[in-house]
Amino acid sequence: MLQKPKGTYDVYGSYGIKILYLENLLHALMEKYHYEYVRTPIFEASELFHRGVGETTDIVSKETYDFVDRGDRNMTLRPEGTAGVVRSYIENKMYGNPSQPVKTWYIGPMYRYERPQSGRFREFYQFGVEVFGSEDPMIDAEVISIPVNFYRMLGLKEIKVNINSLGDQESRNAYRAALLEHFKPHLDALCEDCKTRYLKNPLRILDCKVDHDLECMKNAPKISDYLNETSRHHFEKVQHYLDALNIPYQVNPNVVRGLDYYTHTVFEVEANVQGFGSQNVLCGGGRYNHLVENIGGPSTPGVGFALGFERLLTALEFEQIELEKEHLDLYVIPMEEAVKSYAFALTQDLRMNGFSVDMDYMNRNLKGNFKQADRLNASYVIIIGTTEMENDILTIKNNQTQEEYKVKHEELISFLDEHIEEEHNE
Repeated sequence: MLQKPKGTYDVYGSYGIKILYLENLLHALMEKYHYEYVRTPIFEASELFHRGVGETTDIVSKETYDFVDRGDRNMTLRPEGTAGVVRSYIENKMYGNPSQPVKTWYIGPMYRYERPQSGRFREFYQFGVEVFGSEDPMIDAEVISIPVNFYRMLGLKEIKVNINSLGDQESRNAYRAALLEHFKPHLDALCEDCKTRYLKNPLRILDCKVDHDLECMKNAPKISDYLNETSRHHFEKVQHYLDALNIPYQVNPNVVRGLDYYTHTVFEVEANVQGFGSQNVLCGGGRYNHLVENIGGPSTPGVGFALGFERLLTALEFEQIELEKEHLDLYVIPMEEAVKSYAFALTQDLRMNGFSVDMDYMNRNLKGNFKQADRLNASYVIIIGTTEMENDILTIKNNQTQEEYKVKHEELISFLDEHIEEEHNE
């Protein structure tokens, strides 16, 4: 029997309902923030991710799905969303848009060849935000507020932001020199990956999951000691704006993120999820003021974040937070063969008038149909027999209260508008 590839999963049934609920909630939230939807290809030129994500990252060096297409071009399944959105920003000349900053959001599958484990897959689903054109630290705080408010809306508890600043290029160069000097006597104690990172990007050593308990890691220099005045001022203003939004945060010098393109603000958002262990991080992001330029566009500041659906749904499950269940306005029951066409046409008419409707396609008996209506969480049931069809008077039953109504066909829409709206308001 053919099976799905390792590290992937099928979306169906109640899990599919949860996914759609999250998508719809995020779509509505982005409308409130006035961000625009963007979608980029699932595969792009390998060079984009090598230049954008960074050669020294684990993503590019170990985890990308690379292939050569039939035109002998090197292609890569996107491992993250930012590089593709930046490429789109440049290619479509969004920097020329008179309405600035350009604020975008995306949602879709990403691909990384890593060891599958709880909450981690080789094909995974991400929602992300990217903002281009503004260096104002207020936009950093706005971007951070999006996942914070989203998690609060879902009912997750004790949402907290861990923030840090990597500073501008001058600050990073000074910090890089300090890290090289600090780790030089300890190279033999570091893992092979960190030995490679030492020369290519020593900041990545601080993000190592293998060596994090070493004494040399614990007493490594802090970036805060190497921030110049410009970087320090930017970081202080970000904190000021987070205070204005009443968003709790903690300055955490260990937050460096795993991608090469970050400058200034980096952050992670976590929730107090019982049973999740010490790693409660649900999303992360930061500012990248040189990425657009590095990929071939004009010098443009940017800031963004991404969150994964799989880890979020696991957190909601641990916290026993129920998302919206499947709901149906109406379930139509044709009692006999002679009324099926009438019931079928009625079902279509109700759908075109804005109601969610299903009907019996399995020739169940009445008892079986009421069980199906319960499974579908239908608000009302419409029962159609020969008498109802000939008289054009329908029997409608409230599936919760069991109250029955006789309604003329021509008055059905106004009846349902009144009763279903009343139920939604309750």
